[in-house]
Amino acid sequence: MSRPRSSLTRSEPLAQQIARNVENDIHAGRLRHGQRLASSRELAQEWDVSVFTINEAMGLLAKKGLVVSKTRSARTVNAPNQEVRREVTTSVPQVLMIGGYAGSGKTELGRVLTRETGWAMLDKDSLTRFVVEAALEVMGLSRNDRESETYLTKIRPAEYTSLLEAMTENVQVGNSVIVTAPFLREFSSEEWLNRQIAACRKLGANLTIVWVYCDEDTMHTYVKHRDAPRDGAKLANWGGYMEGVNLEFRPPVPHVVIDNSVAGELLVDQARRLVAQVTEEVGK
Repeated sequence: MSRPRSSLTRSEPLAQQIARNVENDIHAGRLRHGQRLASSRELAQEWDVSVFTINEAMGLLAKKGLVVSKTRSARTVNAPNQEVRREVTTSVPQVLMIGGYAGSGKTELGRVLTRETGWAMLDKDSLTRFVVEAALEVMGLSRNDRESETYLTKIRPAEYTSLLEAMTENVQVGNSVIVTAPFLREFSSEEWLNRQIAACRKLGANLTIVWVYCDEDTMHTYVKHRDAPRDGAKLANWGGYMEGVNLEFRPPVPHVVIDNSVAGELLVDQARRLVAQVTEEVGK
């Protein structure tokens, strides 16, 4: 039985969800200072909501000073602090391994952290997606397949192996890295997590496990907006998909939880606190 999603029928939460996603994109640098935003009508089509909801979302961002609005069709991003480049150095390499369900905001968190630290970001989809899609086609499967036994047993393990190899190469030369992927199976295994902690320690690095929590409504809004072909099966049967999602899940080893729900603290503030926590522990 699927969970109710009544809040998506109300304009205010939707406006807050959209505003939060746009704000995350600003702090992550995907939307740049001075960049002109699309018109309310274009944004309404992009987000599949009413113009009224978009105007509410833009109003929330304007109150924070993140969007300057001359008219509803001439809004620009106001984030002059983006020009300041931050670099965080530590005595030993740091590895932030970030997992979460689709649409939780793990990649957005990774981007924010990268801007806050200057550390390398390794995102599974960015590193492996095109090779995975080509492999699926060669095997006679859909490029968007992420559910078949073939994908799960033959391709998915290779994706994560490649991701961890890229992480290892960075750490070996002293780079701190931010690694983002769902990690749903991996973060469920205490044995797997302890192996990664030990492997990083052997390389002289500290590993911090991060889980991104997000409520169902916010996840749905983001997954729908990003319009990725691989999400088609999820959106076609969202209720069925959510039956397999455990919002109470947490990794079985010490970890940090980031709350990317509308009611949660700003993602950038949580990211900065995470960086402060990591660097403080290194200094002890």
